[in-house]
Amino acid sequence: MRHGALLEGFPQFIDHEGRVAEIRLYEVGVIPGLLQTPEYAAVLAGSAVKRGAITREQADERVALVAERQAALVRTPPPLVFAVLDESCVRRPIGEPEVMDEQLARLVEFADQPNTVLQVATFDMGARRPFNLPITVLTSPDRSLMAYSESAQRGHLERELAFVLPMLTAYHQLQAEAPSQAASVAMINQLRKGTP
Repeated sequence: MRHGALLEGFPQFIDHEGRVAEIRLYEVGVIPGLLQTPEYAAVLAGSAVKRGAITREQADERVALVAERQAALVRTPPPLVFAVLDESCVRRPIGEPEVMDEQLARLVEFADQPNTVLQVATFDMGARRPFNLPITVLTSPDRSLMAYSESAQRGHLERELAFVLPMLTAYHQLQAEAPSQAASVAMINQLRKGTP
């Protein structure tokens, strides 16, 4: 991006993300970019502008990048995408109710794809949830692994297997502990109806 709207390390990550065979992601607090609707992405970017964190031009670039990342994943063959979202992602209202409803509908559509798995890591998982921060593990077509994580200031792409394998193991544990995709989609549909 031209104007520094991205964390250090993120451009290298998205370069790999568009070419991998598998993506495993875990997110806390907000819907991850790969699953965001344009309206949801615009609300998040607009909020950063209001806080003075980025300029309007940088916000527009962020929203455009979300669409570019999603388009890069619609290829033949498509990557397998495993998404585990902390319950806070689906419960935290972002924008007007219509924006959130469209976003939740987008998650249900995502779960219905043949190359995706969606799970919600519910609050009652407690200490059984192995991650407290967002994490992404990428598997390249040659089966090599890399992981990406962020702090408030920078992103870090890790290629050292000694560090990536424990993250992959923890991710598998997270998937085993989280409710199934069917239960997760049912929860999202309940939220869309306005019931807890």
